[in-house]
Amino acid sequence: MLSRRDFLKLVVKGAVLGNFSQLITPPLAKAVAAGEVHKLPVVMIETGTCTGDSISLDNIWTPTFSDILTNILDWRYDWIMNQVQGQEAYGILQETYEKMPHDYILIVQGSMIQRDNGHYNHVGYENGKFITGIELVRRIGLKAKYVVAIGSCATYGGPVSGYPNPTQSTGVQNILPERRVINVSGCPAHPDWIMGTLLHLALYGEPELEKFGRPKLFYGETVHNRCPRRRFYDQGIFATAIGQKECLFRVGCKGPVTYSDCPIRRWNDRFNWPIGCNTPCIGCTEPGYPDLMSPFTSHFPDIPFPGGTKVNTDSIGLGVLGLTSVAITGHVVTSLYKGRIQKNLLKTSAKTNHRPALKKAQAFHKYWLKKTNKI
Repeated sequence: MLSRRDFLKLVVKGAVLGNFSQLITPPLAKAVAAGEVHKLPVVMIETGTCTGDSISLDNIWTPTFSDILTNILDWRYDWIMNQVQGQEAYGILQETYEKMPHDYILIVQGSMIQRDNGHYNHVGYENGKFITGIELVRRIGLKAKYVVAIGSCATYGGPVSGYPNPTQSTGVQNILPERRVINVSGCPAHPDWIMGTLLHLALYGEPELEKFGRPKLFYGETVHNRCPRRRFYDQGIFATAIGQKECLFRVGCKGPVTYSDCPIRRWNDRFNWPIGCNTPCIGCTEPGYPDLMSPFTSHFPDIPFPGGTKVNTDSIGLGVLGLTSVAITGHVVTSLYKGRIQKNLLKTSAKTNHRPALKKAQAFHKYWLKKTNKI
């Protein structure tokens, strides 16, 4: 059977050459024929979402990947793709839960709506009552072999959990603390990230994860490290407006603090990606998106580091990226909890007398203080 090392090589090679499915399929077909692959049952539950990740995943369902879904994964329940409806479809979900405990993969798409015990999001009807998203995800998730959250909403709450978060939305990990959730983030997640993670689970088990629970094979490096415009950054050549061909860092690009392989994998059958369209990366794979990455076209303010050191982001470049990029990434991560970025936004907005930005920063800062029990 295809070794894990060879599989990882093909995942990267597929991103570079743009033929991921064609590279993966032949060795998998041989493994299936030899009886070396155990078909993992898959159920997908959609909660508070726009269905964007299902639409994204559809883009990889070529005839080649149809064979993978038939022979490698037993795709049992997905209310978008089901051929049956109503109780007949829901019965398949119940059968999987009852007869295949600790053998199936649970995929969750969409944020966990917690307000009023989750009754703003119903995903089933059972014994005369509506079943909420958080109730079903907990029930199915506790008996799943693996739990996979796909998209920004399911992983970290996403846009639905943005300030002031009236529905008290959050990510899957927060309502399933007993389980280790595999996070495939993005708004939406790239089809290769979703299918590649599922194939790794089917063939080799859990992939190596980074600190936010994302597979390192897709989220191991920043967008910035692989960006084709990196040379402009290192030389200090920056675009002054969206649409220009130089480095977009000063017009809001969040590539230095965003982890994903978008620059080499790209989107829409490897046709293009945001920076290829001359627009900044908006950091959609990161925790805290979209609030901590907003406004998308605003340049990061000066960043104070522990010990009193202050780095002006306008001075980054000309060979100093390696150290400052790591420092900025660490700073943004800790700021999610400590509220430093919000405070900096307050100061910057006050200095520039930008009233809309000031009001937004003040409200968001108060929200995060409350969320982290500081007030």
